[in-house]
Amino acid sequence: MTDIAGAFPVLPTIFDDAGRIDIRGMANVVEWVIGCGSDGVVFPGLASEYDLLDLDERLAMIALIGERAAGRVAFVAGCSGASDQESAALIAAAERAGAAAAMIVTPARKGDDLDAIGDFYAGLADAASVPVMLQNAPRPMGLGLSTRQLVQVIERAPNIAYVKEENAPCGQRITLLREAGVPQLRAIFGGAGGRYITDELARGAEGTMPASEIADLHVRLIAAHRAGDLATVRMLFERTLPLLNMQAVFRWRLTKEVLRRRGLIESAYVRAPGPQLDRYDLAELDQLLAALEPLIREMGSSLDLRQTV
Repeated sequence: MTDIAGAFPVLPTIFDDAGRIDIRGMANVVEWVIGCGSDGVVFPGLASEYDLLDLDERLAMIALIGERAAGRVAFVAGCSGASDQESAALIAAAERAGAAAAMIVTPARKGDDLDAIGDFYAGLADAASVPVMLQNAPRPMGLGLSTRQLVQVIERAPNIAYVKEENAPCGQRITLLREAGVPQLRAIFGGAGGRYITDELARGAEGTMPASEIADLHVRLIAAHRAGDLATVRMLFERTLPLLNMQAVFRWRLTKEVLRRRGLIESAYVRAPGPQLDRYDLAELDQLLAALEPLIREMGSSLDLRQTV
């Protein structure tokens, strides 16, 4: 089985103004992210409002994205469920959709019982043969396992083949996990919105899973990394970091507003609670995107700075 690596943007869930899933908008984003040259796509993750989708919505969207990705890019399906049974249903759907891996957040419902956490992951092998990516998310979404705890869980679950490390300092944790020498691990991914990507790549991370609003620029950054062009990696990181920092505050709203300005979706509606973009934030976003516009144009993509709401 081919290992996964590179740029894997996390797709948002696109809704219409009434809060229903917009299938056309989803398809536009999927096709654009693939067309950017991404190595793969991820759905649903934290950047997808996964915890505000019901099970039927998740199953339907996993099937849809798997169909669009098939034979083109690798698909990592998010299979974090509210219960063990829900996660089992999701990983079975991931297998049907041809997913290369099933990404699952460390289940907070297991508390600090590392054996129970390991047994949960191992038990998913009964539902599907898809390799598992353990998403080590910080609390409260995950458990924020230390490297020692992480290794203990992985060694108890032979089906864990990948880790997405999102606890600060992410780079140091990637180094510690690599130095632990766990034979079954095929790759370690960074996350945290791409805000630490240069450090993660320098420490040997095989890939990154940022949000999708600047997928074209993240693809270019990974290509430069692979070519050993560290100056371009650093330039792209420094140019994109202000936007990524703003995305860390406004999360889905920022991602969708940028995608809307890029002409990919009609509505920036989100289901998740959180701060709204006011007129000052929108003015700041105008400035951040104006600074990125030359890079975006170089990639052959579009951006309309006038589409403020």
